[in-house]
Amino acid sequence: MTVSLDARGITIDGTPQVVLCASLFYFRLPREQWRERLEQVRRSGYTCVDVYVPWNFHELSPGRWSFEGRRDVAAFLDLAYEVGLHVIARPGPYICSEWDGGALPAWLGLDPSLRVRQNEPRFLAAVTAWFDQVLPILAARRHGAGGAVIMVQLENELDFFDCTERPGYLAALREQAVAHGIDVSLIACSGQGDLFGATGDVDGVVPACNFYPDDDSPFVEEEVRRYAQLLADRGLPLLVTETNRRHRTLRRLLASGASLIAPYLQSSGWNFGYTPSCGNWGHPGNFMSHGYDFGGYVSSMGVERPEYAEAQVLSWVVLALGPRLAAATVGAPIDVVTDFPTSSSHSVLDLDGGGRLVAVPNLGREDGRAIVEGVSVAVAADSCPLMLLDLPLGETMLRLASADLMDSRQGLLFCSSVPVTVVIGNSTEEVPVGSSRIVEGVVVTVEPPPEVDEPDASGVLDAKVRRRTSAAPSTPAGTHEEPPALEALGVYRGRGTYATTTELMDELLVVGASDIVNLSIGGRVHTLAGFGATQRLDVRGLDGVLEATVEIWGHANFDDVRLPSLRLGALRGLGSVWNVVATRDISALWTVDGHWAGAPAPLRNLTGWSSTRIGTPITYTRRVDTEGPTALHLEGVHAPVAVTVDGEPRTVHVEDPWLLLPAGTKEISVTLPHDPSAGGLRAELLTLSPVLGWTCSVQDDELLAAFALRREQGTELQLPLTLRPGEEVWLDLELPSLENGLLVRPDGAQVRVTGWASGECLGRVWLGDRPAFSGGDPDVLWIPPGWSGLTLLVQGVDGPGTPELRAVRIEST
Repeated sequence: MTVSLDARGITIDGTPQVVLCASLFYFRLPREQWRERLEQVRRSGYTCVDVYVPWNFHELSPGRWSFEGRRDVAAFLDLAYEVGLHVIARPGPYICSEWDGGALPAWLGLDPSLRVRQNEPRFLAAVTAWFDQVLPILAARRHGAGGAVIMVQLENELDFFDCTERPGYLAALREQAVAHGIDVSLIACSGQGDLFGATGDVDGVVPACNFYPDDDSPFVEEEVRRYAQLLADRGLPLLVTETNRRHRTLRRLLASGASLIAPYLQSSGWNFGYTPSCGNWGHPGNFMSHGYDFGGYVSSMGVERPEYAEAQVLSWVVLALGPRLAAATVGAPIDVVTDFPTSSSHSVLDLDGGGRLVAVPNLGREDGRAIVEGVSVAVAADSCPLMLLDLPLGETMLRLASADLMDSRQGLLFCSSVPVTVVIGNSTEEVPVGSSRIVEGVVVTVEPPPEVDEPDASGVLDAKVRRRTSAAPSTPAGTHEEPPALEALGVYRGRGTYATTTELMDELLVVGASDIVNLSIGGRVHTLAGFGATQRLDVRGLDGVLEATVEIWGHANFDDVRLPSLRLGALRGLGSVWNVVATRDISALWTVDGHWAGAPAPLRNLTGWSSTRIGTPITYTRRVDTEGPTALHLEGVHAPVAVTVDGEPRTVHVEDPWLLLPAGTKEISVTLPHDPSAGGLRAELLTLSPVLGWTCSVQDDELLAAFALRREQGTELQLPLTLRPGEEVWLDLELPSLENGLLVRPDGAQVRVTGWASGECLGRVWLGDRPAFSGGDPDVLWIPPGWSGLTLLVQGVDGPGTPELRAVRIEST
């Protein structure tokens, strides 16, 4: 039993196959639903699932591993095999997936010499510990050894990341996989088309491609065919390891030469607990929601959408054409004339054994007509029929069929929502939907596309609400001169508190605080959620009692330099807090270097040089001669600005136009393209004094879950519940346990709601003024079938209006 890859495609046990693959993530579903979801994928006609294996889902703290319960990935892989699905396993070490830290353990960031995703000894030693745990599980379940795994992906979209030594890094990962007995194909996917960037061109690591085009773009085929040819030149197939979920687009990829088509997240799920990431899909930051759903063919709750029926039709086409399609090669494009928006260049496959397949996408919203090989045919709106040309049919020839072929064993069965034109021999017939015709002795039948049943309407349930009289305990974490990172206190998911007393000036500067900070200054609460951006707070008239509760939403899953907490491996916590002792405007008296400026250097205001050389960089330099710590603030930044501090290069970004300067800084240089239309920059220097002596306590996710699981009598509460910013209230709700689970939809403003059921954290909802959210519906929690009880932690946050939880709507699903 073997799996082989070559320029013609994927061969499994001697048979060429087109592999349709759906993402299905065990860590985003209750274990009780694994089999049901896997069988659902199989019923869709897909033959494979791809599954990430998140490192930090299994290593809970350094050296503490778990592969039980919802973490039993071996059991999940065995179930996939039982239901007849292949598996592409993706153990990282980095996975992205909008998951906490991209699956890299948070404590890796505590070692400043450890560089993640690099050919670096400390990082590779940590990866070895992970691979020693996970790779034996995959090796024992590989195809050929009685298992489902047909490919193993190393890393994930490394071409998005500034890896300094790609060949060495990928070679190190490959060597570990081989040493653990992984003898199926090792692949590595590119996220932006840089095959070397993804693989380092390492022998034994097959490049794959992730395509996320605009579904309505006419240029999809030309891009995909380029990569199909590049890989064919290497004797390899085009493996599309991630792409959009819409089958109209997937058909275009198939016709352009893809042998593996793996739309990302066809089967949706949930980010339980503290596992969502902070990402860069906002402006620029975002929080991932509890729901993890990008519109795939199955919703987070397991409901089949219309694309599910589209999946079945495409799978029937793949099955009907079988090895002829799987071993096809990309042919010369043909001219197709349409009265609807369509591709700029229509892809053609030369089928093995004769015949051609051409994809004709209708990118419009109305039915239309196309002229294919001189024949006018109907094409439904928002569709992409896979038309057949010159296909041998025994003693005759199918010259043209304008719709999807579903079966050719007894006549020809097509699927279409518009009449189908068939040319057999010298006869042309347009066959209406739902009818049959005999053409040149061949029975031609056209059936309408299948439909997906609409789910039953949800019902609303009543729930009795009780307010707890106690609060969750905290674990003392010592007193520290400066605020430590939560990870340094042993909290990788959860939250902590920081408290101190200081003599306040007029302003405080908070640098690097993330993810969510309720900072009380003299009783006044500020809610900070700026992804680590420097915050300047007016504290005039307030006393110096500072208390902060800092919650980790999730570590960054991407590496974005614009904001501190969006860096991969960035730590969480209060950051640093500074009294602003003095401020000084330093916008004037900068020397100019560049363009035609001569010696002695002219003195100008910052960005005040006049020149015709627009767009050409120019450098402004100024002495500052600081004694203690200071901060540079550049006001008016509209694009990244290069700043040199005593010869050390730095960058100031639009989203965080601040730099902390070390004591004794002598000189600053600012270099930027000359742009008189951009307006000037104003520079300000703030003299700082650190706020020290912080007493800390922590509540990790396990402590909070254990407290939520406790049952208290409490006092009955009638909503609405009004809170102060920073105030917290624990609530228990009595709920029935239903077969399909429950949706919890809190209603209110300026509150955050965290939910637990059956001892697990469901997720979190933020109502009111909040940062950008991505993923599924950010305003709901889901209680899986069989999970009992509901405990809510309601927290008031600072913002417009009074924090209030008005209602908790419970919906049966």
